[in-house]
Amino acid sequence: MNKTAMPAQHELASLAARRKSLFWRIHFWAALIASPFALLAALTGILYIFTPQIEQFLYADLDHVQPVGEMRTLDAAISAARLAVPAESSLRSVVPAFAPSDSVRVFFMLPDPHNAHTSTDEHAAHRAAPAKTAAANRSARTAVVYVNPYTTTVLGMHAGNERFGAWSKKLHSALLQGDSWRWLIELAASWLMVMLLTGVYLWWPRNSEKGLPQRGASGRKAWAQWHGFIGVALSVMSFVILTTGLTWSKYAGDQIRLARDSIGQASPQAPRNLTSTAMDGIAPMTWQAAADAARRQAPAVALQLVAPRDSLGTWRVNSYDPAQPKKRVDMMLDAYSGNALFYSNWNNQTTFSKATGIGIPFHRGEFGWWNQLLLLLFGLGIVFSLLSGWVMFFKRRKTGAFGLPKLLPGAWKAMPVGGWICTACLFVAMPLLAISSAMLATIEIFLHYRQRKTF
Repeated sequence: MNKTAMPAQHELASLAARRKSLFWRIHFWAALIASPFALLAALTGILYIFTPQIEQFLYADLDHVQPVGEMRTLDAAISAARLAVPAESSLRSVVPAFAPSDSVRVFFMLPDPHNAHTSTDEHAAHRAAPAKTAAANRSARTAVVYVNPYTTTVLGMHAGNERFGAWSKKLHSALLQGDSWRWLIELAASWLMVMLLTGVYLWWPRNSEKGLPQRGASGRKAWAQWHGFIGVALSVMSFVILTTGLTWSKYAGDQIRLARDSIGQASPQAPRNLTSTAMDGIAPMTWQAAADAARRQAPAVALQLVAPRDSLGTWRVNSYDPAQPKKRVDMMLDAYSGNALFYSNWNNQTTFSKATGIGIPFHRGEFGWWNQLLLLLFGLGIVFSLLSGWVMFFKRRKTGAFGLPKLLPGAWKAMPVGGWICTACLFVAMPLLAISSAMLATIEIFLHYRQRKTF
């Protein structure tokens, strides 16, 4: 071998070792921060994906009816639903029966029992909804009344957040706490993204390595091989799940929406202040007439209707079934003619909107049994990956020691330029990651000077 090549090879090996020690250190910190909440998210996510089967068992008598004769008008069903709620309740929206066996769902905003001056305006909730303030959440609560469309019999009602799907979603996203606790899951998801990227780097085969579990391996080596292999095998799906989950988080979600809007990828929106044109001698459409007009212009999918706010307002119509993203529709209808003043369907959506329109229902397991089975295997794989990581940690850790992976001298300087660029992008996209990383950097600086002082 050429003797002049040996120092260069040694330098490359040294650089690779320093980089590996750095990424291993980051991977460890990411696991330490994320794994407790990530484990909870994986377990609660496994429960959440079986929402359709659980709700079918719990609410079959509310969601479905036995078709008998002709359906009564939607207005008759709404009138029956009004009798099931307090008189001061305001009507929010209605989901007419789509399939012959579907019930009608009527959504109300119930009056706040602690506020005697609650408005009876049916559209007060509609005007206040965009604010999403804590005061609005405290001042009223939603309820869903289920009505048989053939007999207008009220099948039952429950608060909007009492349904299993809403409960399991809150468990998965906020551990049954208020929105102020959602940052914990967002923090875990942010560091899981770091775990994913650093884990792929650490696993990636180099030289003659195969990166696959080897026969005959035992102990910590076997755990390490399967930990890395399963983590990487799930990497693409992990990236999809984490990314779609972050889109509806608070801080990262705001950044994603800001980036989306800045590059013109927001969903088409109806022009502001659209108004209906009143016609002499023609009364505004009833609920049934509005539903019929919407059905004539919409794809074959369940629809949700919101009535006009006033005599010149418009009907708002949108698809109600997220499991059929290609049948998505958003319409604004003239209150007198029923003509669409605004119409947007799947073909009008931006690339970003189409990606989230598919990615988010996939994240929730709404595409059927194959989607649920895939998510179940994914969730179990994540649980194994997290637990196997801790098994390796305790097998490696010396008694009485913290077990922090050793950081070679000059490791931070060995970070590739692409790594710094990726880090900057992650910090911009995930503010909680940037804040927690600053705190972690303080700890690293303290450990560094403590080590120097020891030696």
